[in-house]
Amino acid sequence: MKNERPLWNEYFMKIAYLVSSRSTCLRRKVGAVIVRDNQILSTGYNGAPKGVAHCAEVGCLREKLKVPPGERHELCRGVHAEQNAIIQAAVNGTSVKDAVMYCNHQPCSICGKMIINAEIKTVYIGKPYPDKLAEDMFIDAGVQMILYDIKTKELKRII
Repeated sequence: MKNERPLWNEYFMKIAYLVSSRSTCLRRKVGAVIVRDNQILSTGYNGAPKGVAHCAEVGCLREKLKVPPGERHELCRGVHAEQNAIIQAAVNGTSVKDAVMYCNHQPCSICGKMIINAEIKTVYIGKPYPDKLAEDMFIDAGVQMILYDIKTKELKRII
C-alpha cells in the first residue's frame, strides 16, 4: 500500500479548514494559515476578541439587522480569521512579509487591506466571497489570489 502524502497546497488548506472549526461565528466558520517556505508562521479563526462574549452567547448583530454578506463589515463583534492570523504573528514577533496565506474563504476588503499592508504576496482561498473591492485592491497591490478546490485539487487563479 502506497502512503500518499498531500501536496503543500492541500496540506495547508486542510489546516485552514481545521483551524476554522475553532470559530465562534454563527454565520461563517473561517480559518487562515500564514506560511513561508512551507513553514506555518501563524493561524487564526474568526470570533470575538479575547475576553469578549462570543456571538453564540449574545447573538449575531449582522443576523439581527439582516446585513447581507460582503456589506457593513463594521457591524460585527468578531475579528476575522485573516486579521487574527496577522495579529497573532505580530504578538509573537513573527514577520509575515512575503508569506502566503491559506484561507477557506475569500478575504473581505478589510482583511484585504491588512493582507496588502502585511506584505503577504499570495492568498489561496477555498471558497469565493462577494467583495469586489477586495479583489480590485489585490489587483492594484499585486497580490495573487488563487482558488484551490480541496476536493478536486484544482487551482484557478482569480487575480
